[in-house]
Parts: sequence; structure tokens; C-alpha cells
Amino acid sequence: MAPAAPAVKRDRTHYLYIAVIVAVALGIAVGFAAPDFAVELKPIGTGFVNLIKMMISPIIFCTIVLGVGSVRKAAKVGKVGGLALGYFIVMSFVALAIGLVVGNIIHPGSGMHLTEAVKGVGHTQAQAAAEGPVDFLLGIIPTTFVSAFTEGQVLQTLLVALLVGFALQAMGRSGQPILRGVEHIQKLVFRILGMIMWGAPIGAFGAMAAVIGETGMDALKALGTIMLGFYITCALFIVIVLGTLTKLVAKINLFQLLKYLGREFLLIVSTSSSESALPRLIAKMEHLGVSRPVVGITVPTGYSFNLDGTMIYLTMASLFIADAMDQPMSVGQQIGLLLFMMVASKGAAGVSGSGIAVLASGLQSHKPALVDGVGLIIGIDRFMSEARAVTNFAGNAVATLLIGTWTGEVDKERVNRVLAGELPFDEKTLLDDNEDDVPVEVPEQGGEKELAKA
Repeated sequence: MAPAAPAVKRDRTHYLYIAVIVAVALGIAVGFAAPDFAVELKPIGTGFVNLIKMMISPIIFCTIVLGVGSVRKAAKVGKVGGLALGYFIVMSFVALAIGLVVGNIIHPGSGMHLTEAVKGVGHTQAQAAAEGPVDFLLGIIPTTFVSAFTEGQVLQTLLVALLVGFALQAMGRSGQPILRGVEHIQKLVFRILGMIMWGAPIGAFGAMAAVIGETGMDALKALGTIMLGFYITCALFIVIVLGTLTKLVAKINLFQLLKYLGREFLLIVSTSSSESALPRLIAKMEHLGVSRPVVGITVPTGYSFNLDGTMIYLTMASLFIADAMDQPMSVGQQIGLLLFMMVASKGAAGVSGSGIAVLASGLQSHKPALVDGVGLIIGIDRFMSEARAVTNFAGNAVATLLIGTWTGEVDKERVNRVLAGELPFDEKTLLDDNEDDVPVEVPEQGGEKELAKA
């Protein structure tokens, strides 16, 4: 008699994301009905995002250590990192170019009026902006080995994890017990994250209610042109640029990838933070079939350097302010200002409200007369930050897939099966929870050995 087929686990997490959608709708309703009360709910959303941010450093550390430590050729890691940075720079230029074209066509700031109350806001933001490039580079080095985790700095965690990964790589066989230990810690961390995610509906409700209560309809109506133009520009960038690259390089349909990451996009929209989905992006891209070294290096680095949505935002916001203040810039001035902002934005990555801070500091340094106009878009910055975060997230997901394809670190058959729904993602643990999934030695082409999955 043939043994009975094992029972298929039911994925109950879809109820969680239905609850998130309901919570967002309730938050919007409360924001309009009782704006003063809604603003008081802001700490709920902030608390949930902070809980997820708490897990980012250990997840990045484990992912990179496992990715770097499990390959024997250090050159492979350098190749992935160099290719990723080169790609990020090119895409930043593409995003700036698209924003310039659309901004110069629609002239979003025409007809706006600047009041005295608005003028001081820009200068305040400029003072709180990111530090210069030298301070940014020195800031990548943590004060102590442990402070990279306690201060929540992604690039500091990235540096420490790379050093640990290369050290384990050099230790060879004697480093395998440590790798096994890190792998078990990674499973623990993702399990904790899975528990935190059940608080998403509460966090989404608080965050959405607060922003509606603070902003109201007046600001949305008055500034609808730039919002609509910005959303359309982000959509064009994702569909045309990212979609074309995904089809030509990875040979897959972008919309299949976006559907696979649908829950992450919902989380980003409800919390207005792409960081809230960073841990899940790491887990999902590994599950998709991209190798650990590529995921571990490309995703954390992309969150600091691959800011396509932020580039578009800086472009259109600068043109909006220039038009609103009747001080239009020539094409040469626009390009110079935006190249400056592209560099400055790298130092503000991961900082809450970094988009508006970089905008203010860039105008202060390049064209001080326009800083007075930054206050014009403060009211809708929260809604624009959602589009920024979604675009940045989509750009990093596509980048990870493309870098993996170019370096031959993608299991294409698995990618097709995952996107077809044949290999569902384990929402309970955020990992492929297989007890036999341990590092073993397997022969590699050319006679060398490399750590791989059993």
C-alpha cells in the first residue's frame, strides 16, 4: 500500500495582508473623520517600523557572512560588488534623465504662490541635512565591532559582515562550524521577523491615519500636479526601463516579479518605508534562485546607492520649486544641481525624511535662492515618499536579479518555477526551512571546492 501523501501546509499569512489592506482603509477614514486624534496615532506606525529596523542589521550580517564565507574565491565577491556599483551609477543617471524630461514637459510648479511662513522651512531642513562625502565615508567605519549593530547603520553592518566573511573564507575548513552557527542564527532572526510581521495591520493603521490627519485634502488638491507627475514618472521608469532590462537580460516578465513581491509592496505603501521590506527582499530573492553572495552584497548596497525613486524625486522637486518661485533653471544649471544631489543623496540613505533633507541641502549649496521654496512640498512629501520607496525597492529587486544573471549566479529553472507558483515562499519562517539544508563540500569545476547547499 502506497504511503499517504504528506499534508500540504496552508498558508494563513494571506489573512495578515488582507488585514493590512483593511487597516489602511480604516486609517484613511479615521484620518479624515478625526484628524487631531489620527495624528496622535503616529507612534503606532513608527513603533512597528522600528521593530523591523531592529532586525535589519542582524539579517544583513548573517546573509553577507554566509554569502561571502561560503565561496572560496574572493575575486567573485569583488566582481559582484564592482558590477553592482557600476550598475547603480548608470541607473541613477537614467532616473535623473527621465525626471528631467518629464519635469520640463509638465512644469509642475507653475501657478504656485510662496508665502512668508513657508520660507523658513527649507533652511531648517538644509541645516538638518546629510554630512559631506568625507564624513560619509568615515561614517562607514563603526566605532566598535558591535556598534554597527547597535546604531542600525546599514553600511557599517555591511563592512563588518564583509570582514567576517572574508576571514571565514581564509580559515577554510576550520571556519565551517562558525558558518553553521551563523546559519542557525539567521533562521532564528527570520523567525523573529515573522512574528513581528503579525503586527503589520496595527502599524499600517497608525501610520496611514497619522499622515492623513496631518496632511488633509487641501495640500493634496493644491499640489496634485507634482504628485501626479511624480507617480507617472516612477511608473514609466519601472515599466519601461526596469521592465526592458528584466526582459532582455533575465528573460522574465517584470510583472511576474512584481507580483511575487506583492506583499512587500503593500508593506512599503502602508508604512512609507522601503526599509520595512528589506529583510523580506533578502529572503525572497534567495528563495527565487539568486545566490547568497549576490543577494547579500547587492541588496544592502543597493539600499544605500541604488535610489532610483529618490533621483526622480530630487529632479522633479527641484524643477517644481524653481517654477513656483519664478526662477526657472537652464538645462545646464539643472544638470549641475542634480549631479550634486546624486552624490549628496548617498550620504543620507536610510535616514527618515532624507529625500527632503538632501533636496534642501543641495539647493542651499548650489542655488541658495531656491531654498525658500522647499516648504512648498513638505505637506505632500509623505505621499511622494511612498512612490520613492516603491521605486527604490523595485529597482533593487531587479538589480539583484540582473547582477545574478550577469555573474551566472541565478538558478533560472528555479526562477521560472517560483514565479509560476510551483515553489511557494515559506511565509512562516521567511526561509526555506529544510533540516538538511547545511553547508557541505562539493567539487567545483577546475578542481577547486566550494561550499554549496545540499
